[in-house]
Amino acid sequence: MAVRSTEAENILKAVREIVPTLRANGPESEDRRWIVEENIDLLDKAGVFRVAVPKRFGGLDLSLKEQVEILTEISRGCGSTGWVAVAWISSAWMATLYPLQAQEEIFKDGSVRISGGFTPTAKMVPAEGGYVLNGAWRFNSGVRGAHWDLLAAELEHPDGTVEEVYAMVPVDQLTIADDWHVSAAIATGSSTSSAVDLFVPAHRVVTLEQAVLGTSGGGAVTGSKGRDYSLISFVVAESVAAYIGMARAAYEEIVATVKGKPLAYSNVADQAQHPLTQIQIALAHGKIEAAEALADTYLTMLQERADAGEQPTWAEKAEVRGKAGVAIMLTQEAVQALHSISGAGALSRKAHFQRFYRDLQGLARHGLMAPNMGLEVHGRTLLGLDPDSLFL
Repeated sequence: MAVRSTEAENILKAVREIVPTLRANGPESEDRRWIVEENIDLLDKAGVFRVAVPKRFGGLDLSLKEQVEILTEISRGCGSTGWVAVAWISSAWMATLYPLQAQEEIFKDGSVRISGGFTPTAKMVPAEGGYVLNGAWRFNSGVRGAHWDLLAAELEHPDGTVEEVYAMVPVDQLTIADDWHVSAAIATGSSTSSAVDLFVPAHRVVTLEQAVLGTSGGGAVTGSKGRDYSLISFVVAESVAAYIGMARAAYEEIVATVKGKPLAYSNVADQAQHPLTQIQIALAHGKIEAAEALADTYLTMLQERADAGEQPTWAEKAEVRGKAGVAIMLTQEAVQALHSISGAGALSRKAHFQRFYRDLQGLARHGLMAPNMGLEVHGRTLLGLDPDSLFL
């Protein structure tokens, strides 16, 4: 088992101390449709936004497993805050794939928050010294509190060919719509961002192929040994942390609720004494632990590959997608078991359980994280077929 660094230990301790505050701020954050500023300030003070920044820029450069531990704890406090933190931190790691000139601009303060619109719903054309960007990106989680936005676009070359690229853009150069009206992950502020005739310097643009294969040259100049993870595998691994953290929180809330609670319309004075409650609690506990154990297998593999200076094989990348899908399904099943014994009181907006339940089930519909999508990719490779997916 890897030894946790002192920096990671300190941040984890600080985050655990603020979990009650993050949880208590949930209702207000939902009312605002964006996490309260106190949550961001507390995470910033804890050093969370430095964890994926290379040390040469004043960051902490924590390992993937350390980052996942921290993100899990944040999500145990607030699902929306955890999801936003996943977006900001995973995108900060993605910034290390850019040329050194871009990294010096992005990481100049040592602490950074980067959101992303990863569906190429925009067009980009060449211009002197760079490109001109036009388009809009929906579901841009955390963009309201980000410094930069990593945006996918289709680059149209003069010869008519098109390739997908990722542009790094300061958020203050974008327009953010007030269009996030949903029933889950309400406080993520995942609004639509848009750009009109926005100039992007060439050094802030990498192709999808460069990002996925790690061939942009960025990682080689940052001196971060053992941090060259596979892009999609890295994003998926960090995202699963949010689901596990929310499932843990839902479990904690129900365990606290059922103790000493009479069961309405029955002779049961303490719900904790009822066999069905005991069975569902044990079932949920086991499924959450199973999800954590499964996640640990691919986290270990990804770190071993990075430490060896190797990229995971295509089969291993597909395995990450599949195992992540199963882990998310396990967390869904865990909170569903808890939901079955939650009682009518859990419907109250003051009850934290219902928020974790809604957020987890809603975020399981995310295109990249939907369990069946990952299972299909993994299943194809297990059957000796081509994975038939670019998202590996």
